[in-house]
Amino acid sequence: ILAAHDQAAAAKKMFATYSFIDTNKVGMWGWSGGGQMTMNCLFRYPDVYKSGLAVAFVADQRLYDNIYQERYMGLLEENEANYIAGSPITHAKNLKGDLMIMHGTGDDNVHYQSFERLTNELIKHNKMFDMMSYPMRDHGIRGGNTSFHLRQTMVRYWKKVFADKN
Repeated sequence: ILAAHDQAAAAKKMFATYSFIDTNKVGMWGWSGGGQMTMNCLFRYPDVYKSGLAVAFVADQRLYDNIYQERYMGLLEENEANYIAGSPITHAKNLKGDLMIMHGTGDDNVHYQSFERLTNELIKHNKMFDMMSYPMRDHGIRGGNTSFHLRQTMVRYWKKVFADKN
């Protein structure tokens, strides 16, 4: 929660400092924890972030690898309210901008159910978004032509959303 707040505060400071920034074209992207941050910023600060692209992200911290998550947040049973508050899925209803989500169905680090649950939450709130699934790809989403395809999909998304904002 604090990291998303800090990111938004820094962006607002840049807007106030640099007049050349087009605030209608501010986007963010990230992979894994960075994808979670992207969504937390986009969902919590829709006035700042207009576009986001999240890859292999954690949508619900209660579903993530407990050996990692508990290191920073303690046991779920003792801190569930903060697990929920810190999860992007909790705030998905606030989406106003453009969002692209990408995930490998064979991800053994951030399980695919996180992607599906977020998708269902966005649909429940009638939020429009783009998505791409990579069958049987792991957390790195690679193999064969996959990395190239993923990067080309990302470029196409950014070109589309930034062209739409002229």
